[in-house]
Amino acid sequence: MSRIATVICAAAAVAAGGYWLSLQNSPSSAYPLVSAAEAQEADLDTSTIIEMVQGAEDAPVEIIEYASYTCPHCANFHNDAFKKLKKDFIDTGKVKFIYREVYFDRYGLWASMVARCAGPEKFFGISDLIYEGQPEWTRAGGPAEIVDELRKIGRLAGIDNDQLDACLQDGTRAQTLVAWYQENAERDGIQATPSFIVNGEKVENQSYDDFKKLIEAELGS
Repeated sequence: MSRIATVICAAAAVAAGGYWLSLQNSPSSAYPLVSAAEAQEADLDTSTIIEMVQGAEDAPVEIIEYASYTCPHCANFHNDAFKKLKKDFIDTGKVKFIYREVYFDRYGLWASMVARCAGPEKFFGISDLIYEGQPEWTRAGGPAEIVDELRKIGRLAGIDNDQLDACLQDGTRAQTLVAWYQENAERDGIQATPSFIVNGEKVENQSYDDFKKLIEAELGS
C-alpha cells in the first residue's frame, strides 16, 4: 500500500493561470505546488464537491472507499473485487458505496478532474476506464503525455475537447478538491489507499471473500 504523506501536494498548474499555459511554458520540475494545508487556508467551499455514490440510499451497509487513481492496489481492487462487490451487494440494494479520491500527486488530481468532468452519471464509468488503463497512462511520459492520455479517456467516454479543457483549467475546482480530500482524510484517519469505512469502522484493503464476510456480518446473514 502507498502511505500518505503528512502534507499531500497537488499541482497548482491547474490552479494558477490555466493548465495548458503552464504545461507549455514550464518544465515539469518548475510546476508550482499547492499543499492541502494551503488549499484549506484559501477558504474554499468544499460543500460544492459532489459525493460520488452507487447503490440504494437506504442500503443497510454503507461503504466509503478512499482511493488514488495512481495507486496500483486501488486499480487491482477496482478491476476485480469491486466488480464482484457491485454485482452481489451494490446492485442488489444491500450496500451504498461512496467513492472519495485521494491525491498523492498532480496526475491523480488530473485523473479526478477528468472523471468528474461529465458529472455523476459518467463518473464511475470513466473511473473504470482510468483504472483499467492505469499501467499505460501513468507511464506515458511527462506531464504533457500523461494529460493527453487522460484526455483520450475522457473523449472515449463522450466528453468533447472544449469540455475537457474547461474541466482541466478550473483552478478553483482543483484547489477545492484538494481541500475536500484533506478534510475527509483527516476526519476518517486515512493513512493508506485503498482504505474503507464500513458502517463507520475503518477497514484496510482485503480480498473480496473477506469483504463478503464483513458485509454479511453487517447484514446479519
